Amino acid sequence: MATKEFTITRTFDAPREAVWRAWTDPVLAAQWWHPHEVVTPPESVRIDVRVGGRYEYLMIAPDGSEYPTGGEYLEVREPERLRFSWADPGDAVADAMIITVDLVEAPEGRCEMTFHLAGIDEDLATREGIHQGWAEAFEELDDTLATVSR
Repeated sequence: MATKEFTITRTFDAPREAVWRAWTDPVLAAQWWHPHEVVTPPESVRIDVRVGGRYEYLMIAPDGSEYPTGGEYLEVREPERLRFSWADPGDAVADAMIITVDLVEAPEGRCEMTFHLAGIDEDLATREGIHQGWAEAFEELDDTLATVSR
């Protein structure tokens, strides 16, 4: 099966620096690195934002299922671009999906984010589930930014 990918573009009512901070500050990341109805315990989030640095976090679903997640930063250009692997913690970069996040200043103190995920070698339902999970996470990010950017 061919590798699958998708892009989500969102404009946030927050300055680019605030969106960058939400991606790189463990306290803020815990508030939104998950879909609706899922939680990310703040103590589970570790972020070392530098090329070669790693991050990890744990998502816990309402039924108690746990989803450990992590990866390695491949490109860091503050405050405009992050590129990193996304998989189970400890997985090799070569086996992981790759996420690229580009942040561009938009008019009126806003930020346009382009999120691109590549490397999904799964079926359509899985790809749609991953897309939906990230779309919901970005709704959580909207709520987080409303509390920290004003």
